[in-house]
Amino acid sequence: MADHVYKIVELTGSSTTGADDAIRNAVARAAETIRNMRWFQVQETRGYIDNNQVAHWQVTIKIGFTLEE
Repeated sequence: MADHVYKIVELTGSSTTGADDAIRNAVARAAETIRNMRWFQVQETRGYIDNNQVAHWQVTIKIGFTLEE
């Protein structure tokens, strides 16, 4: 197995349906421009309350990807 060097970017995904969808939205958007993604780490979860109900989720994640050889 070759040694790898990783780069990390921080993104915030959002969703009206849940934290899991917010993460998936961030990863899907990142996949449009970032190659070789390997892992993600949740940094922060927060939400917006409207009329006493959770109306929106925001999840900040770090995505690690390998640099190309």
